[in-house]
Parts: sequence; structure tokens; C-alpha cells
Amino acid sequence: MLVSACLDDGLLPWLEAPLAQALHGTRGHALLLHGMQGVGQFELALAVAAAWLCEGDDPVARPGGRACLSCSACRLIAARTHPDLMVLIPEALQEALGWSGGDEATDGEGGKGKAKPSREIKVEAVRAAVAFAQQTSSRGGAKVTVIYPAERMNPASANTLLKTLEEPPGRARFVLASAAPQRLLPTVRSRCQTLRLPLPAPDVAAAWLATRQIAQPEVLLAAAGGQPLEAQARLALGVDSAAWLRLPREVLAGQATTLAAWPLPIAIDALQKLCHDLLAVAVDALPRYFPADGLPAGGDLARLTDCAADLRRAARHAEHPWNAGLGAEALVLRVRGAVRGGNEGDAQHPRGPSLATLK
Repeated sequence: MLVSACLDDGLLPWLEAPLAQALHGTRGHALLLHGMQGVGQFELALAVAAAWLCEGDDPVARPGGRACLSCSACRLIAARTHPDLMVLIPEALQEALGWSGGDEATDGEGGKGKAKPSREIKVEAVRAAVAFAQQTSSRGGAKVTVIYPAERMNPASANTLLKTLEEPPGRARFVLASAAPQRLLPTVRSRCQTLRLPLPAPDVAAAWLATRQIAQPEVLLAAAGGQPLEAQARLALGVDSAAWLRLPREVLAGQATTLAAWPLPIAIDALQKLCHDLLAVAVDALPRYFPADGLPAGGDLARLTDCAADLRRAARHAEHPWNAGLGAEALVLRVRGAVRGGNEGDAQHPRGPSLATLK
């Protein structure tokens, strides 16, 4: 899927230093930004692209070489109409990223509406991006292509990009952003200068979440593994701080009311994190996702380890059309059994239905 890009008026506070590093440390034509999913890779990629295309010449308006946000080029970017900027994202992510209505490349046979939105960046889209890079710049500057998430390029797509990454035409430049750079072809990675995007400092991230009127932001930030954008996204799905804090108590009581209200992948992830912290407590380590005073001691290490393995297997099929309510109940009983002993979590137990029966 090809769309024109937009630029926000502000920059996430923890991206200030990485943006300066990207603008002053990039020597080649291709930059690979990588880090955990919910820390702002896409936002940083757009900020880098905007700085490369900005036509403002006032150093006061462009601190550190950032986009000035007021020149004609920046206004075109904000309107998603800059002719020398292209963004490749999978069709399935358009709505989540707030992108729609841009120029489109066919992403599979049959056209839009006849198939489920693709989660991949397919070869047709990359071919269009290569053709875009080979065209003469409309405004006499660079031609910039942003690819996110870069790991969503399938092998054919990635191979289509290789030649252009190795020998870019004219002033073509690329920004790839990825949460899983190990899934990129080594030949793609080797053609890019890399910049790792670390987790933001907890106090900075929590303060930003607080400006979004999020109650107990430090709780939700821990629930999201320190990723503030992931915390914000989960809040939109009903995962608030109060629900997170009561989750261990509900699970140990065999209740799945809260989890059943969440999408099954989120529910499984929550149980994985609870199991992780229960394992940590069992070996006298500090929990990561839940407050220590809300977790019981005395969990059986072997049972919890087996439970964690079961949850990993369940996560691989989290997008399958299970009955979400029954799926959450089965997994809750599995975790409860791992903590309290007995066979409550066994698939054959009357109170613990097998996931295989929930289609």
C-alpha cells in the first residue's frame, strides 16, 4: 500500500535525541531504525524524512536540522501531498496509523474490498516505490521513501528493493523502520546504516502518558513493557490501569471477566506477563509487569514453566477465530492451576476446556 505522508506538529519527547543522532550521524542513503514496537519508530521515520525534505533555511526554525514545519515543503508533507515523499505500509495497518485516502498500489489480486487487507508489504508496492525513486525530483531535492514495518516485506518484496538500495538513483533516500530487524534479509540490513531506538526513560514516558489523561500511567507503562505508544493503544482496547491491577486477583479466583472483554491476543499476552512475574516471584526475583504486592508467593516453578510454554503455543494461534470468552476462561484456569496445583488447567478437566474445541 502506498500513501502520501503526513507530519505531526510535535515530536515525542523521547525521540529528540534519536532524531538528532539520525540527522547528524547518517552518512549513506538508507537508514534502518529499529527498536521495540511501541516506542515511535514510524514517528521517527517520518520526522527524519521531513527533515531531509524541508526547504526552510532559518537555523532558528530548524534546531538540529529538524523540519521547520512552516516552509512550503513541510506544508505539503502535513497535507500528505508532497510529490517527493512516499510511505509504504501494509493495508491492514492504515486505519491503526490513521492513514487513508492516499495513492494506492495494488496489493494482491482482485483489488481492494475482495480480500482481507494484507498484513504484508507486497512486491507490487515495492516495484512502485522503486519506480518512484527513479523519477526526477519534482522539487529539485531528494526523493524519500519510508517503509514501515520493514519486516513486513515478503522475500519477493525485499529482493525487489535490493538493487535500488545498493545503487540508488539520483538523490533517492530510504528510511526503513522495524521492530524485528532480524526478520529482514541480511542483504537488506547490510545496505542500511542502522540506528537503535531504545526504550524511553520510565519517568519521561509516564509523564507523556499523564498528559493524555491516563490514570496511573506508570502501571499501564509497565503493563506495556515500557512502550508508551503500546500502552496508549492498549488503553483504547479497554486495558486500563485498574483492570490491570485487579487481573492477578481475578485469575487466581478463576475469573475471566476482564480478560474476556479484551481481544484474545491481548488477553494471552496479559497472561504471559502474569506467568512471567509469577515465575520471577517463585525464584525471589523482581516482577516486571505487575506490582510485587499484588502477586502471590509460593507458585510451583515446574508448573509455571509448563504453563508459560502452553501460553506461548496459544499465542501463535491468537488470531484464530476462537470463541474469545471460552478461550480466556480456559487459559485463566490453566494459569490458576499452575499457581495453586491440581488439574484445573488440564485440557481434559471439566472446568478447563481444551483450546482445540473453541473454534
